[in-house]
Amino acid sequence: MIELKTPQAIEKMAVTGRFVAETLAELAGLAEVGRDVMDLELRARKLVDRRGAESCYWDYAPSFGRGPFRNVICLSVNDAVLHGQPHPYVLGDGDVLSLDFAVSIDGWVADSAVTVIVGTPDERDVRLAESTRTALDAAIAAAVPGNRIGDISAAIAAVGQGAGYRINTDFGGHGLGRTMHEDPHVANVGRPGRGLELRPGLTLALEPWWCTGSAKLRVDADGWTLRSADGSRGAHSEHTVAVTEDGPRVLTALS
Repeated sequence: MIELKTPQAIEKMAVTGRFVAETLAELAGLAEVGRDVMDLELRARKLVDRRGAESCYWDYAPSFGRGPFRNVICLSVNDAVLHGQPHPYVLGDGDVLSLDFAVSIDGWVADSAVTVIVGTPDERDVRLAESTRTALDAAIAAAVPGNRIGDISAAIAAVGQGAGYRINTDFGGHGLGRTMHEDPHVANVGRPGRGLELRPGLTLALEPWWCTGSAKLRVDADGWTLRSADGSRGAHSEHTVAVTEDGPRVLTALS
């Protein structure tokens, strides 16, 4: 079932979104050469506890994971692109790190992801990460009343495929609000004019992601971390967006 949120509910989601954005900004700033990624996980836990928020990841056990996820943030390095289970790993010069974070505050969820390059960037990684951010901007621009889910998906694909990347369709964006994953699914490939009509009050997590090579994935021994099948690097960008009568509203922006 799809719940259209009231303006009051969207305001509450924006409060959560602000905290998510601030947390990701702080953690991204801590991602430096020589930093153990578990430091980022532990810092995220402290921030969640201090705010009185509830992690959407801790003890999360969906069908696509193995057992409960026992961390509060997904940290995916290099060829890991989604659902990275934090574990001891010291960041090196040029590593690509994606941070994906979702919490609930007062019963309302927000979800966002960013990709950063640690130390000296490789131009190929810069283009990769930038392409996901550009695709996210295009997706947000398409999230207007009267459009359809397929318009968002097509906008994402136009950027990613236009830049020469192969796009996996197993995982994409989704509705959210009272829980982290709600209907509808928002694929990163689609056809304009198809799918659910966008109406004011619809809240979506839009998340373009892809790798420089294969669109196929393999799963780590931890049962969670998804890596590119060919070892190529990946990037991931995500915002929580509300469809409103005045156009799309990004709820996980810093300002």
